[in-house]
Amino acid sequence: MNHKIVIAHRGASGYLPEHTLEAKAMAYAMNADFLEQDLVLSKDNIPMVIHDIYLDDVTDVAKKYPTRKRNDNRFYVIDFTFDELKTLQVTERFDPKTGNQFYKNRFPIWKGNFKLHSLQEEIELIQGLNNSTGKNIGIYPEIKEPEFHKKEGKNLTEIVLKTLADFGYKTKKDNCILQCFDTKELKRIRVELQSELFLVLLTEFDQDVKNLVEIASFADGIGPYYKQILSEKVDGKFTFTSLVTDAHKLNLKVHPYTFRADALDEFSSFEEMMQTLLINANIDGCFTDFPDLVINFLKENQH
Repeated sequence: MNHKIVIAHRGASGYLPEHTLEAKAMAYAMNADFLEQDLVLSKDNIPMVIHDIYLDDVTDVAKKYPTRKRNDNRFYVIDFTFDELKTLQVTERFDPKTGNQFYKNRFPIWKGNFKLHSLQEEIELIQGLNNSTGKNIGIYPEIKEPEFHKKEGKNLTEIVLKTLADFGYKTKKDNCILQCFDTKELKRIRVELQSELFLVLLTEFDQDVKNLVEIASFADGIGPYYKQILSEKVDGKFTFTSLVTDAHKLNLKVHPYTFRADALDEFSSFEEMMQTLLINANIDGCFTDFPDLVINFLKENQH
């Protein structure tokens, strides 16, 4: 993996509702290097591709199954069978309390006909397209909330690893990067479950990344929140923390999240964000809702 990789974050989610097969097909056609799958188990132990353990911010579950919420008023993927999940309509992300769409200029809420799907269905789509197009686009699954699943008596990780192995994803050569926010679980995947996949530890803003030496003992890369790379802006130019250089010294790849052209925070333009992080900070790849924009930028800036 020498060139900078573009990871389609929940598919081409800047253009179509996240984690739908349509969003994945679009990202595939844009030539992203990897398509991301967040994974949560259904009641009958099918790994489902959805960003969260909850259903109520991307589907019509509250309307279809109003009585199935838990005491916290949330609807959980794990409380529904695969067949029940398949009856839900998926839409652009919204706030379940207000019903308002999260990114207002994206695909219009409640339009179209989108459904949830399993990891198996998505892999079959990607491998089928690899077969019919001759491309070799990879998968980038995430084990979501392993502790929550364990408390519910479920082994998400083992089920996912088995599915991946069944489809030929077993080693670092197999174009699959496995990610997780849970340090303990990622380490368990490497040590106890003896996975030979390329492993990436995701880190949040307040997470201590000083123990990179420990991380490098079981992981191949880190997926930091991009703000962990930025230090401050001096004379219109960003300065950087030592995170990327420290990681590179330990042979860890750095794939920060999330590059969104419609949520720029401290950047004046998407161009500035890409230049600052991909080129100046020298990261190895990124998660983006807009894979086409990043791919075009990298094409124009290949040194």
